[in-house]
Order: sequence, then structure tokens, then C-alpha cells
Amino acid sequence: MYKSAPVNQFFLPELSIPQKGEAIVTIQIREDFFHAAGATHGAVYFKAADDAAFFAANSVVKDSFVLTSNFFLNLLRPIKSGTMTAKGRVVQNAANLIIAESFLFDDRGREIGRGNGSFAKTKLFLSKEMGYDPDLKRKA
Repeated sequence: MYKSAPVNQFFLPELSIPQKGEAIVTIQIREDFFHAAGATHGAVYFKAADDAAFFAANSVVKDSFVLTSNFFLNLLRPIKSGTMTAKGRVVQNAANLIIAESFLFDDRGREIGRGNGSFAKTKLFLSKEMGYDPDLKRKA
């Protein structure tokens, strides 16, 4: 499902879910991500951070989607090349709301950003018709 989303045809992210409550998103930095000052635009930081926190959150919900209800992002340093890695983890899992955070790193292991958000549990059930395969959930 993740790879087939139209937005991911542009960013070309990779997703892994190492265990319940955690997710990792990597995006290879390209020049077409740059703003006028020659570094990666904040939209790419947001995409990686939100996706990592989102999938960490959705990994603790068995059969339905969660939706990002808010997300806050701090950009700490620029990235111009290499791979951006976002590591997300669930902080709190309440009845209808999940809090998750993510940390962004460059290839040298330096933190380049961090974010946190709230994710609402929905009644939109995951199905094979929308591309969901529960056997592939951990592999994403």
C-alpha cells in the first residue's frame, strides 16, 4: 500500500517496521528536493518524519487506519546529499489517540530534525482491495 501511494512515486521512500510501535523511513536525497539555498526543503523532512511516526502508530492498531491529527516538526540542520533516515516510535497508545515521535538523521548519524504528533484511530478498515496484505505488514 505504501509504495503504491501516488505521493511516494515522487519521494521514493523505503519503509520498514522492525517491531510493533516502531518504524523507519529512508529517503535518498536528490537535487530536485532542494530549495533556492541549495539544501533539502522542509517538505522532505516532514514527509519522512510524519511517515515514520505514522507507521509506528499504525503498527499498534490491528485492522484499521490511523490519521495524523497534528504533527510538529523541528528542523535542526540542513542535508544536501546521502540518505535521510527517520526513526519513529510510539510514546503513548490511548483508547482513540496515539502519540508518536520521530527523529531524523543524516548518513553521518547526526540528528537533522525531530517531530512528534497525534494519530487518531479510525473506523476505516484495512483491506486487500486497497492493497493491504497483513502478511507483508512487517516488511512494508
